[in-house]
Amino acid sequence: MPASLPPPVFFAPDYDEFARWVRDFAAPFADGYLARAHGEEFPWDLAGKMAAQGLLGLGVSEKLGGQGRIGDELTKVHLGIAHEELAYADFYLSQLAYTDNLTGPLLERFLAPEVAEQWVPGIVEGKHVVALGLTEPGSGSDAMAMRMRAERADGGWTLSGEKTSITFAPHAKAMITFAKVRGETKETSGVTAFLVPLDGPGVSMQKFHDPGWKPLGRAGVFLDDVFVPDEYVLGGVGNGFRLVMAEFDYTRSVIGLMSTGVARKALDLTIEHVTSRHAFGRPVAANQGVSFPIAEHATQLEAARWLTYRALSLADAGRPFTKEAAMTKLMATDVSLQTIRDCIVLHGHLGYSEELPLQAMLRDVSGLEIGEGTPQIQKVVIGRALLGREVSR
Repeated sequence: MPASLPPPVFFAPDYDEFARWVRDFAAPFADGYLARAHGEEFPWDLAGKMAAQGLLGLGVSEKLGGQGRIGDELTKVHLGIAHEELAYADFYLSQLAYTDNLTGPLLERFLAPEVAEQWVPGIVEGKHVVALGLTEPGSGSDAMAMRMRAERADGGWTLSGEKTSITFAPHAKAMITFAKVRGETKETSGVTAFLVPLDGPGVSMQKFHDPGWKPLGRAGVFLDDVFVPDEYVLGGVGNGFRLVMAEFDYTRSVIGLMSTGVARKALDLTIEHVTSRHAFGRPVAANQGVSFPIAEHATQLEAARWLTYRALSLADAGRPFTKEAAMTKLMATDVSLQTIRDCIVLHGHLGYSEELPLQAMLRDVSGLEIGEGTPQIQKVVIGRALLGREVSR
């Protein structure tokens, strides 16, 4: 297959080697993407295969079965590479790795060691998933508007409220749940993170029926006086808001790379199609109306990718990257959706069918445009960084 973009060339040889390794691992699963997109069966078999390669333990210490914490030999750039290459083969592989490589390190860092030892190895081994429960019907990016409440109880807390749009919830064993602690008066100190098992009393769920992300699942989760012991509090009471904000920059960056990974695959499929399909005695790729859009999208995807890797490089260097993360989330998802839409058109009637994976790609990447803050939220973040909070409020 002709390549829309060359294999990544990074600023250190080990990045190239790592990208090639992930690409070679993921390639055999690409043919199954379309079938998975049409079904609702969770890919536990693929989770096991990724786990065997260590791809669900990036950022988790070797003590708990992972590949090591970020900051030693493993960097955030490595994580970005892994998620982009997995997304090129199969969006669902990347999304699973993204979630596990976020929740696993969070639980290890912020839970009591004896509790982390009960939960993290199962994530790393692909045996269970822990969802992230932040969004509510009346609050998303405005985390301080949440209405989930936690009240002190003997030996712990009782949580009541609703979370919505929780990816993986139908298949998750637990959910990292953010709630406001009653009685706290400081603006942010009341938001606390709890690990809430989803199989206990007082937990109910309403599954969503979405156009994309079908095998991953999404649901609303309802907690009715659900008891959570003290040892299941992450990072201490009142630190939940800081936990959320500290992760947004990284997650927005990775979402950018998941988007471009899918779009790169769509563009490669389109290059193969237009170079092999003939009309009026020559390949349709010979027409500028075909070749120019491909050239433009390849250029824009490359720019979006490198903006993302720059953001992750700043993170690895210990420098602020909030603005760059918002920029890449804004740019990469938009560029990727535009690329996939044009790829559909360039395939003609086949592009509109479910015989090819392009429609599934469009639906899946559309979800990424909303998650971790819509384009409008990213513009607010960028504007504040450039103009100051008072001007951009």
